[in-house]
Amino acid sequence: MSDRAKERTVAPGQNSGISCRDRVRGCLLGGALGDALGAGIEFLSLDEIRRVHGPAGVRGLTAAYGVHAPITDDTQMTLFTAEGLIRASVRGRSKGICHYPTVVWRAYQRWLATQEHPGPPADTESDGWLTSQPLLYARRAPGNACLSGLRMPRMGTPAHPANPNSKGCGAVMRSAPFGLLPTGPEAAWELAAECAVLTHGHPAGYLAAAAFAWIINVVADGQTLVEAVESALGRLASERNGEKVAAALRAALTAAADGTPTTPERVESLGAGWVAEEALAIAVHCAVAAPADPWTALLAAVNHSGDSDSTGAICGNIVGTMLGEGALPADRLAELEGHTLVRQIAEVVPVLRTVIPMWDN
Repeated sequence: MSDRAKERTVAPGQNSGISCRDRVRGCLLGGALGDALGAGIEFLSLDEIRRVHGPAGVRGLTAAYGVHAPITDDTQMTLFTAEGLIRASVRGRSKGICHYPTVVWRAYQRWLATQEHPGPPADTESDGWLTSQPLLYARRAPGNACLSGLRMPRMGTPAHPANPNSKGCGAVMRSAPFGLLPTGPEAAWELAAECAVLTHGHPAGYLAAAAFAWIINVVADGQTLVEAVESALGRLASERNGEKVAAALRAALTAAADGTPTTPERVESLGAGWVAEEALAIAVHCAVAAPADPWTALLAAVNHSGDSDSTGAICGNIVGTMLGEGALPADRLAELEGHTLVRQIAEVVPVLRTVIPMWDN
């Protein structure tokens, strides 16, 4: 951990009336809800979405992959990120030392196994609780860079990143749990970036993931989303290759500056969301444009010609962290595939509030 990362240690939610527990559940459930909302329209153009669902686009949870309101690889990988952090936290407390990226990489290896097998192994004990969950063996259009990066014989590192030309949104969409670390935004940034290069080695890919984790951490501490984004922009200014992500975030704020409800056309002016900085920008824009109405933010985040489930998931992570689980529509959450599983992980994540040892020893 760098000296900068040691400067601030605070538990998420400490500076506001929303509890840490409520923000954690809001983050993970909101992400899953946005993921499911966008799953059925991910590969449709805006014209096709309107033709199928009407002029206003999709307005509720629909079926995809033969399932109503399904979670996809976005939520799957987010859960494995959380599991990796939980394991690392426990190991760090019991052993006094832990290299967090290695533990998270092993968690992603377990996710990879779920994508290569039809279900939990019947003849051996599963490695970890998540690998015993049949739901997570569903293959829901996993990203090529995530698969190829995790199939490499050695884990990617900042010095030797996996897929150095890949800047798809597969790293940013799984990185919200890093923002729930209690060690402040710099530590969240560093760990998210180091774990992003396990699969996505392009600077825009790992810096978008880092900025996302920073934003989640600052929002979880009770600051506004605009304040969180502005502070992330300050951090990006110190990165040699940070301008592309910074420009996308500035565009996201500018597009919401007039205070009017956003439109699909305005969302599409920020990109399609297939690449990391565009996915983050769309999610941030939609959350800023509807700061007190998470469902409206999620609808805006998915109704466009692009990676709707990922932009919905990232936006859901943000608004859920901002407002807590209580602000999310309970009836929609009840429809969500795997909502009990997501809640179970969310109940364990607050263990991360304990002091986490440095991961670079």
